[in-house]
Amino acid sequence: MVQVMKASQQQEKTTSRVLIAEDNAKTRLFLKNQLELLGFDVIAAVPNGAEAVKLVPELKPDLVIMDIKMPRMDGIEAAKEISSKGLIPIILITGMSSDELAAQAIEAGVFAYLVKPVTKKQLEPTIKIAVARYDQFKSLKTEVLDLKDAIETRKLVERAKGILMKRCNISEDDAFKLLQTHSQKENKKMKDVAENIVAASKLI
Repeated sequence: MVQVMKASQQQEKTTSRVLIAEDNAKTRLFLKNQLELLGFDVIAAVPNGAEAVKLVPELKPDLVIMDIKMPRMDGIEAAKEISSKGLIPIILITGMSSDELAAQAIEAGVFAYLVKPVTKKQLEPTIKIAVARYDQFKSLKTEVLDLKDAIETRKLVERAKGILMKRCNISEDDAFKLLQTHSQKENKKMKDVAENIVAASKLI
């Protein structure tokens, strides 16, 4: 059963509106309760990806959190459908993380993922990461108008950020700012700067 919640009149307008898609009722309720404790407005909690795809254009959430394995439509497919109509921060819930999943998630328009079992401590930092990456992607999209090219650029930038984080011992946000700075100084697109960093790392 689809649970659509009316926003409380006491909620501030700045409260982020979240849509949850999770086929396990207990996990769905846990996510809803924890998100509300963190100050988020859960506007819908649905049991499958198809319902999420249907409700996103109507409810216009600020964030979507979805399980990867769901009936009717899984999280990856739902994320692709949602992203094709307009990007919003999407977080996937998965049983395990891998490089292959990370690549699929980026392709689908996902900005972060939670590894089961999901805990209260995971939620807030993961949401912050997803929103930060979404903001970064919006910056990239000003350089690249085509969505497909923007996703390819994001893949390169994510790899370059990872290299800079390891080599310079800096945060993800600082790594992105460093890429931006080099891009501006060298008057190059961020994709080209990221590509150079990835290529150079292979020679070392």
